Amino acid sequence: MEKMVINRMSGQEKAAILLLCLGEAATAAVFSELNDTEVRSLTRIMMTIDHVPAEVANDILTEFQSEQKKNIGLYFKSDEFVRNAITSSGNNQAELILSEIMSGLDVRPLETIAAMQPRMVASLLENEHPQTVALVLSTQRSDHTGKVMKFLPDELAGDVMYRIAKIDKVSPEVIAQIEEALRREIGGVSSKEQQEVGGIDKVVDILGRMEKGSDRMIVDKIEITDPELAESIRKKMFTFGDMANIDGRGMQMILREINNDTLTLALKTAPDDLKNLIFSNISTRAAEMIKEDLEAMGPVRLSDVEAMQQSIVKVALKLEEEGQIVIPGRGVGDELV
Repeated sequence: MEKMVINRMSGQEKAAILLLCLGEAATAAVFSELNDTEVRSLTRIMMTIDHVPAEVANDILTEFQSEQKKNIGLYFKSDEFVRNAITSSGNNQAELILSEIMSGLDVRPLETIAAMQPRMVASLLENEHPQTVALVLSTQRSDHTGKVMKFLPDELAGDVMYRIAKIDKVSPEVIAQIEEALRREIGGVSSKEQQEVGGIDKVVDILGRMEKGSDRMIVDKIEITDPELAESIRKKMFTFGDMANIDGRGMQMILREINNDTLTLALKTAPDDLKNLIFSNISTRAAEMIKEDLEAMGPVRLSDVEAMQQSIVKVALKLEEEGQIVIPGRGVGDELV
């Protein structure tokens, strides 16, 4: 905080200093009576304070009818103090609040977006530069981002998802530029270090929460710009190991499209549950032949195995797109009825 002048302080700033003076136990008790927004507001201020001048402490304690009028000044390990206070408060959202605060993100604008209807967020962002939209949405919960993406124009959605996948870390200077560009409460993200907010895993998580069909459309848009990135995303969206979740009927339809040589090589590194599912959906004779071939198979290149596995995954995704099979866990609307 800037130099502390009590007559210029807001009520929240005084409350934050008072809690630091009262200690972790008292702060935890106070936090247990506040809602999440109030806790975030106070802790955001507390995290900026590492020393309270004696006169300020005395004035605030007097104002709140406190006994501590002769305090010579207090020093704090603010991050440890806040962590212990929030954890001890009993708030069922404690871990979420800690994650947001300790990550170094000042979540004021992000809270604003998180509380808005997805359609409103899309309307607010759709005229911004795609990189700005990507940076803002990459800091949001994946389920909320997925809903926002639904209301963005198709071209923009594909571009934004591509940019999220390319984001690694964001410097405070870049965040400051976004604050200036948006000129609204979306800004305000600050950090002493660069923040990891995007990447392929973030994109896969977002796509997995979108309506079935929307994910493929977005990846197809990315493929136009960067085929390699699109392939990396597809591999993480649905892997060969995930096929263990497909029912017997779906597995049989997939296996009809696969020859035994491809299947044998693909099973070289497959987990036992997937092997057993596959063996139970082919003839006994075919299963025995593949088992024998696997036992007799010498060392093979992992890249060859992965290539065969990916070719089978593509068959599964094609059949799903055609509506012939259901792959559990593939976006909104994948429930069996």
